Amino acid sequence: MTTTTPDVSGMSEETEPERTEQGPVPEPAAAPVDASGLTQRLATLDRLVELGDGRVDQELMDDAVELLGRAGQRLRLSGDHTIVALAGGTGSGKSSLFNAVCGLELSPTGMRRPMTSSAHACVWGLDGAGPLLDWLEIDKRHRYARASALDHTSGGESAGSLQGLILLDLPDHDSIRSEQVAEVDRYVGVADLLIWVLDPQKYADFAVHRRYLEPLSGHDGVSLIVLNQVDRLAPEEIDECVKDLRRLLEAEGLRAPHILTTSAKSGAGIDDFRGVIADTVAARGARTQRLVADLDRLIQRFEGIYGDVEPPTTVDDRRAAALVEALVDAAGIPAVAEAMESAYELRAHDYVGWPLARLTARLRSDPLRRMRLVELRDELRAAFTAPVNAQQAHVDNALQDVTEDVVRNLPTSWRRSVREAGRSNAEAVPEALGTSLRDVVPSFNQVPAWWWAVRIWQYLLLAVAAVSLVWLGAIAAFAGLKVAHSPTRLIGEAGVAPYVALVFVCVLGLGLLTALAARNMIALTSVKHSERMEQQMRDGVTAAARELVIEPIERELAVYARFRDEAGHALRDIAP
Repeated sequence: MTTTTPDVSGMSEETEPERTEQGPVPEPAAAPVDASGLTQRLATLDRLVELGDGRVDQELMDDAVELLGRAGQRLRLSGDHTIVALAGGTGSGKSSLFNAVCGLELSPTGMRRPMTSSAHACVWGLDGAGPLLDWLEIDKRHRYARASALDHTSGGESAGSLQGLILLDLPDHDSIRSEQVAEVDRYVGVADLLIWVLDPQKYADFAVHRRYLEPLSGHDGVSLIVLNQVDRLAPEEIDECVKDLRRLLEAEGLRAPHILTTSAKSGAGIDDFRGVIADTVAARGARTQRLVADLDRLIQRFEGIYGDVEPPTTVDDRRAAALVEALVDAAGIPAVAEAMESAYELRAHDYVGWPLARLTARLRSDPLRRMRLVELRDELRAAFTAPVNAQQAHVDNALQDVTEDVVRNLPTSWRRSVREAGRSNAEAVPEALGTSLRDVVPSFNQVPAWWWAVRIWQYLLLAVAAVSLVWLGAIAAFAGLKVAHSPTRLIGEAGVAPYVALVFVCVLGLGLLTALAARNMIALTSVKHSERMEQQMRDGVTAAARELVIEPIERELAVYARFRDEAGHALRDIAP
C-alpha cells in the first residue's frame, strides 16, 4: 500500500515497493560545462551591460539584465538538483509521461482543455530542494517527493538513479488561459533541461515551433524532443514522422535534435526516456549547460554592435583645430579683436598724447568722447555676457562636424552615443565662449609702463612750457612795461627774453615729437596687443572646446573601445 507523509517543505513523500526498471540510453549525457568559466562569462556580460547601458539597444540590455539576474539566482541555488520540465500541448500526453517517470498518478491526465492547470513537481532528494522550488514558485499543494529506492536495481547498484531530479509537468502551452501560457513561458526560461512532448497529429504545429522550438536553436544539449503516443502509428509511420520532425527542427536551427519516441499507454520507449533523464541528472551539468546556451544566444546578438574596424580613441589634431576655428568664428573673435585693437589705439592716444592737443579735442564735439572709452572695460564685459547666443546654429554645426569623421566606422548605436556625447554640453558652449572673451577684457585696462613714462614726460614738458610763458610775461612786465623795479636781472633785462622763448619753442617741439613717436609706438604695440588678446581668447575657446566637446567624445570612444574588447572576448567564448 502506498503511503503519503507531508514534510516540512510542503511536499508529499510517496513510497512504494521497489521496482526494477532499466533500459538502454540512446545517447550519452553531455559533458559538464566548467562553472568557473560560466561565472567569468557572466562577469563579462555584466561589464557589457554596464558599458552599453543607455547606448545599446534597450531591449538587448533588458534581456541581458534578466539573464544575469536569473543566472545569479540559479547558481546560488542547489547545484545537486536538475530542473527538468515537460512541456507540450493539450492531449500530447506529457502528464502521462510525468506519471510514468514518477511511477504514480501525480498529475491528472485527459484530453480536456486545459488538463494541467498549474505546474506539478516531483522531487528525488529533498536536501536543498526547498529553496529551489520556492524560486520556481511551485504551489506547495503540487510538490511531491519520491524515495530513491525506486530507481535502483535489486542488486543494489545504481542503474539510472534519478536522485537530484526535479521533474515539472507544465500547463499546456496552447491553453486558452493567458496566465497559464505565461506560466509555461516562465518555466521554459528557467528549466535546466526542456523536454517537448509532441503527438503524431500536432508535431508540426506552427505555434509550438515558432513560439518555443525556433528560439531554442543552440539549446540542443539541453533540449529533448519526445514524439509521444506512437502506439497510434504503424512502425513505418513512426519512422516517417520522426524523419519529418527532424527536418523541421533542423530547419529551425537545432543542429542535432535529440528525438525519442514513447508511448505512455504501452510503455514503449519509457525506459529510454527515463534513462536519458537519469544520465542528465547524474552528469550534474544541465544547469550550467542551460545557462551557457542562453548566454551564447544572447551574446550572438552583440555581433551587430561589435564593429569590425578598430575605432579611433581620440579626436585628432585636425578635427580639433577645425572645431576650434568654427567656435572662434561663432564667437566672432576676429571682429572682437579688431574692435579692441581700435579701442586700444584710441585709449592710448588719449593717454599719452600731447596734453594741449587733448585739451583742444575736448573743446570740440568729439564722438569718441561720447563712446566713454574710459568705461570701455565695463561696457565690453557687459557686452560679452552672452556673445554667441545668436550663433547657436553655428555652434551646433561645429559640434556635428567634429563627430562625423569620428563615427564613420562605428556601429549605428555607438554613432548615436558619440554624437550625443559631443552635444552633451551644447547649451553650455555659448556661455563658455563668452567667458573666454570676458576673461581677456581686464587686460585691456592695464596701463603699460611706457605710457606712464611718456605721460610724465609730456606733463614735465608742459610744466616747462608754462614756466617759460610765465617768465616771458614777467620780462615783458618788468623790462618792457616797467611796472615795477625788477627783483632780479632774469626778468628785468629784455635780452633774456629770446633765450626763454627758445626754451618755450623747444619744449613745444619736444612735446610734438614725443606725441609723434608715441603715435608710431602705439601703432606697433596695438597690433601686438590685439594679437595677444586674440590668442588669449583662442586659448580660452580651445580649453572650452576640449572640456565641453572633445573630452566627452573621447570618453565615449574609450567606453566603446572597452565595450568592443569585452564583446569580442565574449563572442570568442561562444561554444562551437
